[in-house]
Amino acid sequence: MSATRSAVEGTQNVEVSQPIPCEKTPAEQLAIMEEYTRVHREHTEAGSPRAIREAACLDVLFPTMFRHIQQDDLIAGRLDFLPIGFGSVTSVGGVGHYCVFHKLRAFQETLADPAEKARVDALYDYWVNQDTKALYCEQALDEDKLGGPKLGRFIDAAYPAMATARLSGMMLDYGKLLDLGVDGLAALIEQKRRDAPADAGAAFFDGATSVMGTFGRVIERQVQLVEDEIPAAAGQRLDDLLMMREDLLAIRHEPPTTFHQALQLFWLWALCAGCINYGRLDVLLGTYLVNDLENATLTHDEAYRILKSLWTLIENRRTTVNGRIIVGGQGRPDPETADEFCRLALEVCHDCRYVEPQFTLRLDSTTPENIMQAAYRCLAAGATYPTLYNDDVEVPAVMSAMRLPQQLAEQYVPFGCTEFVIAGKSVGTPNTLINVLKLLQMTLNEGVDPDDGLQKCQGLELPPCEEFETFDHLMAAYRAVLDHYLDLLMDAQALSYGVMNDQVSFLFTSVLMDDCLGRGRALLDGGVEILGGTNEVYGHVNAGDALEAIRELVYEEGRYSLRQLVDAANADFIGTFDGVDGETIRRDLWNCDKYGNDIARVDDLVNEVYCYTAAGSRDRGIERGLGYFLVVVSNNQTNTDWGHRTAASLDGRHAGVYLNPANNPQGGAARRGPTAMLASLAKIDSTLHAGSVQNVKFTRSLFNHHPEKVRALCDTYFKLGGCQLMVTCVDPGELEHAQRHPEDHPDLIVRVAGYSARFVDLPRDVQDEVISRALWG
Repeated sequence: MSATRSAVEGTQNVEVSQPIPCEKTPAEQLAIMEEYTRVHREHTEAGSPRAIREAACLDVLFPTMFRHIQQDDLIAGRLDFLPIGFGSVTSVGGVGHYCVFHKLRAFQETLADPAEKARVDALYDYWVNQDTKALYCEQALDEDKLGGPKLGRFIDAAYPAMATARLSGMMLDYGKLLDLGVDGLAALIEQKRRDAPADAGAAFFDGATSVMGTFGRVIERQVQLVEDEIPAAAGQRLDDLLMMREDLLAIRHEPPTTFHQALQLFWLWALCAGCINYGRLDVLLGTYLVNDLENATLTHDEAYRILKSLWTLIENRRTTVNGRIIVGGQGRPDPETADEFCRLALEVCHDCRYVEPQFTLRLDSTTPENIMQAAYRCLAAGATYPTLYNDDVEVPAVMSAMRLPQQLAEQYVPFGCTEFVIAGKSVGTPNTLINVLKLLQMTLNEGVDPDDGLQKCQGLELPPCEEFETFDHLMAAYRAVLDHYLDLLMDAQALSYGVMNDQVSFLFTSVLMDDCLGRGRALLDGGVEILGGTNEVYGHVNAGDALEAIRELVYEEGRYSLRQLVDAANADFIGTFDGVDGETIRRDLWNCDKYGNDIARVDDLVNEVYCYTAAGSRDRGIERGLGYFLVVVSNNQTNTDWGHRTAASLDGRHAGVYLNPANNPQGGAARRGPTAMLASLAKIDSTLHAGSVQNVKFTRSLFNHHPEKVRALCDTYFKLGGCQLMVTCVDPGELEHAQRHPEDHPDLIVRVAGYSARFVDLPRDVQDEVISRALWG
């Protein structure tokens, strides 16, 4: 195998949950990948429009890639994924026309026949020049064009910033599908074709019509798969299968009329579209649920079983950081029916305790008390769900950050680790990441990254640190470095859309996103109403703490020179520096005031670093003509990965140690109790972001024996302006014991940051970071 394009190998996303193996034989898998490649090649060589090529390739995958029905399934629809195929995100498959090269190599290792291995080599060599992400990386990460080693691929933590191409977090307008049904949606496409503006693309409509035919065949295949199970079934299972067949036949052409039919139709489209976040299901399904319950065509227990089946199907997709189901909050047309779904979903959440779906409750001052009580019972049981979003803060924040009217802002939905989009109307994929602590270290070292000694600020004139005569002088230089990298990341985000649009139309997604059909254009080709984006920010708390230590020890107290501190940190505090032992210096740095203790001056400094990065991202997005380009403060264990490649820092952190998680303080820095920590969290300006996460750990004893104290803490945090909260409930020493004896804790779930995981499945370094967080009880 050859590899002529840059950065085609290596991990491309966080994978903690272990995927379910493909049920197809290696020979079948190879044949499918070869057929997909043949179709792609033929259309490429023929110069077919991208939408036509995509539709033809999707016909190779669907319905072929659907798996058999499992014993407890009440909803049809399970998908296999191969190293070559089509998708939107790296969590399942890849992006656009993709090849996941390291997985293709792993597949090759399972083959014994040299001839079959050679066939895989041929696939590899073709896709090196065709994989959407590889095409992007070659353009975006060119060090000659960038002027040096500045941007790395996701995930390459040697760089101070990373970039990728993906279409994460698409939340489609499934309501349109349910209202119209399959045939009605196909008719709408033809109507929009007739009414299309002059600059609309005929190929886009041809592709959209084609995928409607593909989707019809997907439903027919599910009928067949259900019928395959009927002869061996009896009793309740036979009744379930007969219901599944009847409802699949019902939705093949007509709109759904029942809760189960609506859920089934939504689920199959989400699978075909490659969507792994599902939106406000209480709005989508609440009316169907209540109608069935009131008409006695469905009992509560039957509805529970159906929804639990959905929970299991989402868990089995094993995306690690996705699977968002959102309930509650402002902007729901029928809150009463939506709340009925919400209560049912809370029951399922409490009982399942899966790491996915990422069940999310949007709350405000009007949320019914019984829903809040049920939510806290789930958290007390150790589910880590629901994650809590405060609409009294988030809705005005979205209005400000995205420049939207309230009616639209109320339709925000978090996906993945927490990034916001407007359901059915916006793209907000996080295709860039920035390590602002590493950038501070480079500022202090004339542009050189002390982790590897490489110059990474070519084009900037940065003086030696001893020439920063004032703290303001240092901050001005730091802002210049931040500006330089924010410019690069804005370019990288925009380029990702251009490269993806050159290759694909994302047809299944485009059909259910406003206003692709009305404009006659694919999602990234001017079809979507709001083309936004997000920039993941890491290390702002460490950077703020480090700046506070510099301000205290150098510019206010004069206890150390800045050169003394920088030299000590660059040596990881090993040795003597102007007569002072490095460990003494490190302790003095660590003992300075820290974020997370409700100390105004340090909290304000952390907020200043964050706001400069956030406002800079937002302003650049506006200048570029995007609907928005906003920071997101999440944490998909990249804080740990980046920590490994970030030198010792002037907050007293050793080299290689994890960075702070999202908006939380560095492990061990919160010293004044949970009220003070939550007060610091609430000070981070929410009006500039597109999502942020805050973690808190409580003991089971506190949660179960004094729930009113936990509730009072959370309520106070939200009243102070806290926007979001995620809760892990464990016993003292439980995580440490699970590290030593994982076999005793197979189902212990923790909130890592923007996702949950079984603790024993996490890498040791990520476990250490979770343990380092304060446990309140």
